[in-house]
Amino acid sequence: MTDNTSIESSGIEHDHNQCIRDAISVAEQVCTTRGVQLTPIRHKILELIWNSHRAIKAYDLLDQIRPINDAAKPSTVYRALDFLLEQGLIHRVESLNAFVGCRSSGTQHDQLLLICTACHNVEERAAPDVFAALSEEMRNAAFNPQRKTIEIHGLCKRCSAA
Repeated sequence: MTDNTSIESSGIEHDHNQCIRDAISVAEQVCTTRGVQLTPIRHKILELIWNSHRAIKAYDLLDQIRPINDAAKPSTVYRALDFLLEQGLIHRVESLNAFVGCRSSGTQHDQLLLICTACHNVEERAAPDVFAALSEEMRNAAFNPQRKTIEIHGLCKRCSAA
């Protein structure tokens, strides 16, 4: 397996450089459509987040951005993260206090995040049946959710087989 090829938790091999290019392309389209700027620092933070399918913490991003921008401070990274979250280009993994790229960038959607405790990959799933059942329960409770994110920790297919 080459450096630009990885295996997703589903066991499917893919060109990860293509993942990064696709994510950046979608981000550029979303920003252009909305009339907002994907500044160089926002672009780089998004690229660093997409360097793997693992969640990354803000201070790890800061450590990676400092060789490129030695003036970067925590507030620089947090402002970029806030922008990327606001635009729907990344997700916050609450249980890890970290961030991961969004596979359905630019659209508001529910999130089922499967977090492997061995390899630390985070897989985003649509899970329409799960969210339909949750919506029914919330309707029955007269509960009006602001956002829906489910995080499940366990072993991915590849790590379970190992």
